[in-house]
Amino acid sequence: MEYRQLGSSGLRVSALTLGTMTFGGRGWAKLVGATDVDGASRQIAQAASAGVNLIDTADVYSDGRSEEIVGEALAGSRHDMLIATKVRMAMGTGPNEAGLSRHHIIRAAEASLRRLQTDHIDLYQAHEWDGQTPLEETLAAFDHLVQSGKVRYIGASNYTGWQLMKAMGISTRDRYAPFVSQQIHYSLHARDAEAELVPVSVDQGLGILVWSPLAGGLLSGKYRRNQPMPEGTRRFEGWNEPPVNDENRTFDIVEALCQIADGRSVSAAQIALAWLLGQPAVTSVIVGARTDEQLADNLAAAEITLTDDERSRLDRVSREPLRYPHWHQRNIAADRLGAADLAHLQQYL
Repeated sequence: MEYRQLGSSGLRVSALTLGTMTFGGRGWAKLVGATDVDGASRQIAQAASAGVNLIDTADVYSDGRSEEIVGEALAGSRHDMLIATKVRMAMGTGPNEAGLSRHHIIRAAEASLRRLQTDHIDLYQAHEWDGQTPLEETLAAFDHLVQSGKVRYIGASNYTGWQLMKAMGISTRDRYAPFVSQQIHYSLHARDAEAELVPVSVDQGLGILVWSPLAGGLLSGKYRRNQPMPEGTRRFEGWNEPPVNDENRTFDIVEALCQIADGRSVSAAQIALAWLLGQPAVTSVIVGARTDEQLADNLAAAEITLTDDERSRLDRVSREPLRYPHWHQRNIAADRLGAADLAHLQQYL
């Protein structure tokens, strides 16, 4: 297992992270999985044996049960693992039970600490943008948690490029603890993050944690053109994230993945994960699974390095059209592009 620096921080995290949305099986999360404490303990041990040192969860997963299961499963071995969790989503029906206000952030952090049975959170992430709370208030609350020792590092998730830059600017101006990472949706199926989020990570020294790297299972190799949707999969059961806007393109990507995987005698999922691990600014890819067998398959992706030809083939079949102003910069400014620009535009030159 490779260990990578999390952005510009000194924290080293494994190239693969264990995701825990499958832990608990309550509410909307039951479509993803229903792993109990025993199953979670096995998966954590399995991941640790493969070299994984980061577990990612969120207070909203199974209404807090995912965090509870992580805490119970890690009892006695907490300091062998880093824990990342998140705050922002509604954890009740009251007017202050959601968002990124000082009130909700601090209250939610204390609740997460109790559920996780720990005295600190290694990476505390804003789960989603809150456009109704001043960023100064949000960042001051995060900084308070860092200064108090309850949180080691902070990150963002599902922000736009301008929202990230505004937050980084305020943190610099007011000397608050800055975001060191962003957790984003990114895969061969959905490469829109490359337009702004990947370049801003390169420019600002933010690590990228990738959620849903197999596009909700679409890139696992189970879904094939002109074949029935497999029973027992999350899509069969009604999960619709991420959206499929171009079915033909999706199946073209799957076919390329399967052909490369067959040539290596590995799974399509492993090839999709290996592609992500070679993308600019990607620090760690979050893998979760309903079964121990699925997890073992995903963990094996850490050992795969794609050839230049394989990467080029996957890039070509999944490449998205350039948006403005990127196509104009490619045409007019290609002689003066920097590292952050090239993180997106290099493949189009």
